[in-house]
Amino acid sequence: MPILAVSDLTVYREDTVILDKISWQVARGEHWVILGANGSGKTSLLSALTGYLTPSAGRMQLLGKTYGAADWRELRQRVGLVSSAVRQRIPDAEPALETIVSGKLAMIAFWGKMTAPDRRRGLRLLRQMECHDLAERPWLFLSQGERQRLLIGRALMARPPLLILDEPCAGLDPAAREHFLQFLQRLASRKNAPTLVLVTHHVEEIMPVFSHLLILQRGRAIACGPRKTVLTSAMLTRAFQAPIRLQSRGGRYTLQILQKTRKLM
Repeated sequence: MPILAVSDLTVYREDTVILDKISWQVARGEHWVILGANGSGKTSLLSALTGYLTPSAGRMQLLGKTYGAADWRELRQRVGLVSSAVRQRIPDAEPALETIVSGKLAMIAFWGKMTAPDRRRGLRLLRQMECHDLAERPWLFLSQGERQRLLIGRALMARPPLLILDEPCAGLDPAAREHFLQFLQRLASRKNAPTLVLVTHHVEEIMPVFSHLLILQRGRAIACGPRKTVLTSAMLTRAFQAPIRLQSRGGRYTLQILQKTRKLM
């Protein structure tokens, strides 16, 4: 049974089509990238998957449950989500360990008494996130890269089978971004790692561990499948509406704009 299955997912509001008949399936053991330009529908797709944007048509299944026939509010607690919306709501004074443990019940701003088992698991996750020395450090005094790692640990506290990373490198400087990407590579390569879905518009962030891509353009899925067959210069040219040459070296990618950007048909 796939972790996620979307069939002809359509979202429109009045006369505006936001998502247009998207079909997509994620199997266990796969790690996906959702790639597309700004306005391509990436955020809207995530909002639909997590139940914050109601589909107009189509079928959506998550962890074997069908949208409309299951309590999506309860189900979304089994999906780890790292996004700017969560990052902005963490209290400045909250220690890193409390931030991690708050993920067990998907709460913002930890309250109540921390149990001994939760504390032990929180400390294990801090070590796994390579932040073992930050347990008592307040959120305010953490770097952007440290915050992103803690948010991943927070998401993993509930042992989700699916972890969605919504543009996690936004705001990171080049060195911090590369350190974070290398961390993601190590995380996804571990035994029993959750299935990862990375949302981005930068091919430089696609690490070798990501096996599949869904490419969006103006609310439509223009490519979906294994990275080695889907990620091409022609497909990127279509997705970003600019003449692009994709270059690959050592399992990493860069792109080059061949000439002045112009609208392509």
